[in-house]
Amino acid sequence: MKKFVLMAACAALFASCGQSNKNGKDDSYALDSLQNVIEQKDSELDDLMGTFNEIQEGFDLINEAQGRVNMLRTSGEGNSAAENIKENMQFIQETLKENQEKIAELQNKLNSSTLNATKLKEAIAKFEKELNEKTEEIETLRAQLAEKDVKIAELDDAVEGLKQENAEVKAQKEQTEQIARNQDQQLNTAYYMYGTSKELKEFGVLSKGEVLQGSYNKNDFIKIDIRKTTIIPLESKSADVMTNHPAGSYSLLKDSNGEYTLRITDPSKFWSSSKYLVIKVK
Repeated sequence: MKKFVLMAACAALFASCGQSNKNGKDDSYALDSLQNVIEQKDSELDDLMGTFNEIQEGFDLINEAQGRVNMLRTSGEGNSAAENIKENMQFIQETLKENQEKIAELQNKLNSSTLNATKLKEAIAKFEKELNEKTEEIETLRAQLAEKDVKIAELDDAVEGLKQENAEVKAQKEQTEQIARNQDQQLNTAYYMYGTSKELKEFGVLSKGEVLQGSYNKNDFIKIDIRKTTIIPLESKSADVMTNHPAGSYSLLKDSNGEYTLRITDPSKFWSSSKYLVIKVK
């Protein structure tokens, strides 16, 4: 369904290009570009869905094996039943481990994909929850079997290992998410300072009327989130932006008292050349 929506959207773009552009070469280039985008999205989606289906199939097989074990332990007797139980428990354990690895693989693929697959992210979270629940169920089932003297000693270490791996995967995921949050914060952090010529010289950012280039002391600046701070009151009737910021990305406006305020109209463009802003006032 997602692929159908993607194809439909791109088909609409094809039609738009044909109507708005009469130049055959430009039309051909646009169509080729869109086709490349479609093929890339299709390839990524096919790859993700392939792994997704493998994980779902793994859980289905685990459920079936669990059903066989439950049936055998309640109605089966003799060495044959015990052996079948052991084989099914071994299969469950191996499949749980495979699913754990495939869930991690799916997460990595999604992280490196150009797709904004919100639903797949939700599905991965459900898979992780199901994996943890299944691990607990198998541990409980193993304990119940032990009470009936159906010993599966070779699975003891495997179960504990899977629990440990689950904990490690969870910790690694939390660490990765924290790193991503920190990187996002760094990308959207900037610093600004305003003051008289004398004050700016004392802070070591101005010399002979020009801003010094180099590493500044961040503690001397006001730290901001560029996504949230777009207006900076300067409390002065004279203001001069000393650092290099693209024209058209900001404006200096006077209020009713004649004092200037810096308004950043295009934050992305404004901070593209420097994450430091120095303004000289009087």
